[in-house]
Amino acid sequence: MTDAWLPTLITETPQEGYDLAVKLARMAVKMTQPDAQIREALRADYANNADSLTAASHVVAVHFGTVAATNGYWR
Repeated sequence: MTDAWLPTLITETPQEGYDLAVKLARMAVKMTQPDAQIREALRADYANNADSLTAASHVVAVHFGTVAATNGYWR
């Protein structure tokens, strides 16, 4: 995956920033496991596991913190 998919961390609003944080998390999974069939097969394992879902939320929160700081917390 060499295509440039992240031109900037700058967003207009916190909602756009959160959406970007989710995309960052999803892209990390996609880059870590590029086989779509394997990702699909694994989805059932984490979709029904509270610890996995909490961990996913934590990753998004960390990314959102980065995006928010980059955007000056939208001041």
